[in-house]
Amino acid sequence: MDRLTNTIRPYAWGSTTAIPALLGVEPTGEPQAEMWMGAHPGAPSRLDRGAGEVSLSDVIAADPERELGAATVARFGPRLPFLLKLLAAGAPLSLQVHPDLEQARAGFADEERRGVPIDAGHRNYKDANHKPEMICALTPFEGLCGFRAPLETAELLAGLGVDSLKPYVDLLHAHPEEAALREVLTAVLTADRTEMARTVTEAATAAARLGGPYAPYAALVHDYPGDPGVIAAMLLNHVRLQPGEAMFLGAGVPHAYIDGLGVELLANSDNVLRAGLTPKHVDVPELLKIVDFASGDPAVQRPEGGAEEVYETPIDEFRLSRFLLAPGGAPQLLPDRTPQILLCTAGAPQAGELTLAPGQSAFVPAGERAELSGSGTVFRATVVV
Repeated sequence: MDRLTNTIRPYAWGSTTAIPALLGVEPTGEPQAEMWMGAHPGAPSRLDRGAGEVSLSDVIAADPERELGAATVARFGPRLPFLLKLLAAGAPLSLQVHPDLEQARAGFADEERRGVPIDAGHRNYKDANHKPEMICALTPFEGLCGFRAPLETAELLAGLGVDSLKPYVDLLHAHPEEAALREVLTAVLTADRTEMARTVTEAATAAARLGGPYAPYAALVHDYPGDPGVIAAMLLNHVRLQPGEAMFLGAGVPHAYIDGLGVELLANSDNVLRAGLTPKHVDVPELLKIVDFASGDPAVQRPEGGAEEVYETPIDEFRLSRFLLAPGGAPQLLPDRTPQILLCTAGAPQAGELTLAPGQSAFVPAGERAELSGSGTVFRATVVV
């Protein structure tokens, strides 16, 4: 197996302390939002097999079947299907959704046909892949996920006592659930920006005064004053994950992470359509094609199994599991049919001949037998074939 050298992305919403604390290094004072582990072209991991560092993407491209295994290549093509991250939110991320595979392929092809530069600020589709994802909390983790039942949201909005929110309350009462949510989100995102900024300020002031269930939404306005996404966020469930708990986010599910450190595993894509809480481009018509307007409580997962605790997902591009290794415990032999990335988050476990410290990771090619031993916590990312 190969120890990985990984890139940390300095997005503005990142925590300045969470990733340095895990790695045991001094903070730089700059935000450190995500550490990427995988072969995404935006920031591929690097490894050294004796001839100097090379990118994992180049290693895989040179011999896909050797690195990924024949079954993985046959199912997903000659590329690593997943991307593993450490994600450290110190401020709210943008309110966003991701397309399904058919939508991603169509959207990417359309923008390519129209000649939209891949790095253009108004580009929606950076690739032709979908982006289901899972977040597993390492610390208490706060986020927004999926639509709350419309009548519950109507009660929440009415409780703020803001006159300009009353039309949204009426819409939530007047239509069937999914139609009501579509109507309200459309109205919020297409409203006059000056009037909406006034509504956001009044709603945030009321939310701060009332506290309780309103507190998470009041905090958003500190980072995004006047942003319509503050009102859009009030349509969503507020979720708190405890360490070890996880959420799976499928296509079209609106979400935003607010605070905390977690392990994120996702399909190897960078397709994001934003709905607010961002200075970046918001393409409302395209967004409304992608959003899933179903409502309900988000499913919080706890891992299942024995020595290898598995977080279940309905897709095959990735599979996340966790090993809690105790001193003197039996070594754990890992399956070797698929490629895998191992990430240590606590202790100093042995992965084959490598000792991993918190925040360190290793790539295990398909066909290589690997064993975990010692003491610590290791997350395992792989595929299902």
